[in-house]
Amino acid sequence: MGKVSFGANIEFVRHADKSFEWGMEKAGELGFEYAEPMVHTGRQLLSEAGYFHSISLLDDPFRVKRAADDNGLKISALSAHAPLCFPEISTDYLRQAIRFAQECGSPFVVTDDGTRRPRWASEADNQTLMRYVLEAATDACVGRDVMLALETHGEYTSTPEKFEATLSLVKDKPIGINFDTGNAFLSGNDPYQWLEAVIDRVVHVHAKDISHENARLYRGKVYGMLGCACGDGVLDWRRIVEICERGPNDLVLSVECDTVDDAARSLEHLVSVKSAV
Repeated sequence: MGKVSFGANIEFVRHADKSFEWGMEKAGELGFEYAEPMVHTGRQLLSEAGYFHSISLLDDPFRVKRAADDNGLKISALSAHAPLCFPEISTDYLRQAIRFAQECGSPFVVTDDGTRRPRWASEADNQTLMRYVLEAATDACVGRDVMLALETHGEYTSTPEKFEATLSLVKDKPIGINFDTGNAFLSGNDPYQWLEAVIDRVVHVHAKDISHENARLYRGKVYGMLGCACGDGVLDWRRIVEICERGPNDLVLSVECDTVDDAARSLEHLVSVKSAV
């Protein structure tokens, strides 16, 4: 039986126009146990000026560790989404993120397959390109006590069958599943059935709810979006928590939503659901 804990994907401060440190402080104030920062390559003007929450991989990884320690948080994962069909972008990005994760104390690096594809590539080419990136990234995980976590997010991870085909591009490597509840629903799947089927390999969860309006407008048309507050949308959180608790792994449900208020209400709802299970 796995232990379920709750964390905040720091994207909840995206529209607050605040810094990484501000987001970590706010996550601690709200009462989250874990945080999931986003990392980027190079230097980003708004981030450097303190108006955006992501942190550069050129920074000191101990900056993340200090921000976590100062606010009573632990790092559940690093968000490092990369277009897997573009090795010139994703290979170094993910390898740097994995090295960064080891130093800042993150057990997982989360990525997805992305939505961009080379114009010239066939389906067979895309599989080869993704395999190249996944082989390089998982090789970087070996010996570092870090695992790559592939997310349910894009075209090649949008259904159980497509996800399994992408995950199986690499064999016997440190790779698991970051199950995004909202994305699984948006792609037209039964998210509970899918989660139950793969729970043995799920290592991290994006706790994302989808508003009733967005479910009506976008289900089957998009692969993902930021969610509403958990409990305000279409998903059954008691059922999700029960599935996670029956799994073999301790799991952090990392709330991925749009605003600080949504994050606060998500945590309140998830805590009440867990106490009732």
